[in-house]
Amino acid sequence: MRSLAADPGGRSGAFIDHSAFIASLSSFSRVHRAQRWEGTFGEFLAAILPANPMALARSSHEYIWDMLRWHGQLAPSEASESERARELFRRELFGVDEPLSRVVEYFKAAAGGSDVGRRLLLLLGPPSGGKSTLAILLKRGMEEYSRTEEGALYAIKGSPLHENPLNLVPASLRAEFRERYGVAIQGELSPWARDYVEREFDGDFVSVPVERIFLSEASRLGIGTYAPHDPTTADIADLVGSVDLAKVAQIGDEGDPRAWSWSGAVYSASRGLLEMIEILKVKREFLYLLLTLTQEKNVKVSRFPLIHLDETVLAHTNLAEFHKFLQEKENEALLDRMVIIKVPYSLSYKDESRIYQKLVSGAPAFRNVHLDPHVLNLSAVFAILTRLTKPEREGLDLAKKLRLYAGEAIEGVPESEAARLRSESPDEGMTGVSPRFVINAISTAITRGTARSLTSMELLLALKDAIESDARMEAKQKKVWIDHLVTARKEFYNRWVKEDVHRAMFASFEEEAQQLLEKYLDEVEASLDHRQVTDPITGETRPADERFLRSVEEKIKVSDSGKLSFRQEVVRKAMVAFKAGEKFKLASHARMREAIEQYLFEERRDVLRLVTSAARPDEDARQKISVVQQRLISEYGYDEYSAKEALSYVTTLLAQE
Repeated sequence: MRSLAADPGGRSGAFIDHSAFIASLSSFSRVHRAQRWEGTFGEFLAAILPANPMALARSSHEYIWDMLRWHGQLAPSEASESERARELFRRELFGVDEPLSRVVEYFKAAAGGSDVGRRLLLLLGPPSGGKSTLAILLKRGMEEYSRTEEGALYAIKGSPLHENPLNLVPASLRAEFRERYGVAIQGELSPWARDYVEREFDGDFVSVPVERIFLSEASRLGIGTYAPHDPTTADIADLVGSVDLAKVAQIGDEGDPRAWSWSGAVYSASRGLLEMIEILKVKREFLYLLLTLTQEKNVKVSRFPLIHLDETVLAHTNLAEFHKFLQEKENEALLDRMVIIKVPYSLSYKDESRIYQKLVSGAPAFRNVHLDPHVLNLSAVFAILTRLTKPEREGLDLAKKLRLYAGEAIEGVPESEAARLRSESPDEGMTGVSPRFVINAISTAITRGTARSLTSMELLLALKDAIESDARMEAKQKKVWIDHLVTARKEFYNRWVKEDVHRAMFASFEEEAQQLLEKYLDEVEASLDHRQVTDPITGETRPADERFLRSVEEKIKVSDSGKLSFRQEVVRKAMVAFKAGEKFKLASHARMREAIEQYLFEERRDVLRLVTSAARPDEDARQKISVVQQRLISEYGYDEYSAKEALSYVTTLLAQE
């Protein structure tokens, strides 16, 4: 991995092409240059409504579902509906496809009129698991969508609830409206709007001003956020408002809607989304109000009749608060009115690594700091190990389970085993190390270090130090996590770094490996067909080279009893490639690639040891070392410092074998 941030302003002298980004900005401006509109309700009915009455009568759930599908236009055409609807989250959330699918399914069902739409959506998961990011992405997606023609929203001008102008249609005329436009009006005017229409327009609702609105969290328009503070002092007025005494002094009537403060979070979120942070920390009366809001689409405050509100309530909380909530029996009824979706940590180290890549890419601490190509993957392996439960199946350990979850093949273990293991441990990912813990450890290592480079071994030391200095952890847990660091180094990093050095030593590695693969196929086919092999040089015939075949297969621990099924599988995949008009390559079979690489490495290990371990290398050895280092830098993502460290480490490994 190369330096994570370019020199700002081009101070390094490299030319930066600004035109591409300016073009992107211009394109964004054209797409999102929303057409502002303002007029009377009568003009709205004549000019705006006929174009798309269904869209203008959408509920908040329907609006969010349409927003997700709108963002899904960027997904590949062959993607499923669920995959397209997850496009909004693709660049920010990794390794949580299943929870995202369930969130998408919730909005689809709610938009379709299902009773799910009358349930509060609760995201449950560990800290830094992506719950807040998911909510933020939904809010930003809605803001962007509202600036498009497809996402156009209109409201009674000046309404603190951003009320749908269709609510102005009297109940006695709504049946006729439905016959004429094909849509049903569900909402009711708020006390504020009723007073406004009567007082300012003498009941002439046709003359009421209407305007196009654009959702904005910063402007408290259609998107609201509530974060709990001290439960003992929390006031439900934060949600539903209260009497404004200053206005009472002017108006003289506490029951006048103008004397009410409509600044509560539920009013800000009307027509859109209300995010409730750490919802289970609030008082029970808050919960009942929110659940009534989702169930009945209204709230009740003193001095006013029921106030209709159409909004989606998205809440999230952590495991500790949820378990505390479960222990109180009186909360059972509340749980029945929630849709609970677990959002665990990622269980694939490849996805976890992408999370770290996203976090470090925008962090000032990592600017101009080089990370060796395995730092993030190695960090991710450690993190996943802390989240897994030990498999009960014989022959499986945590390292193999981790590889299965990452989609890697394991000898003697079917691909379907990963799904079975997940079903046996449904709470995996709800505990363990958080991404924040790992990033903090990396940041500390960079801050303490003097070099502008961080190697994988330095990372492991930083994580070990972070574990040992964490006052929250018990000694037993610290030992387990440090053991995971050892597993990450031995089972993963050792293999990765040896492969890098091996490939860097032999420029023709890919060619050699392909030739070796073809030789293996020739020998296997001869063995399976019980026929002789013709030597290409001498022209003599001989039996298949069983010794060669086994020396390759043993590199990936193919047993003698399992060699026949393994060979048949390889030949079968080769035939599939042949029929498709393609060449059978190393990339076509992950386990064969591993076997071939290990075989080549074993053949060259003595050469590598001789070149790198000499205390005082001669000029020829120095030249070879220099070539390997340069190839590690130019082709495998190392810098000069980490390349030297990698060579030194591999030399130590070879000395121990």
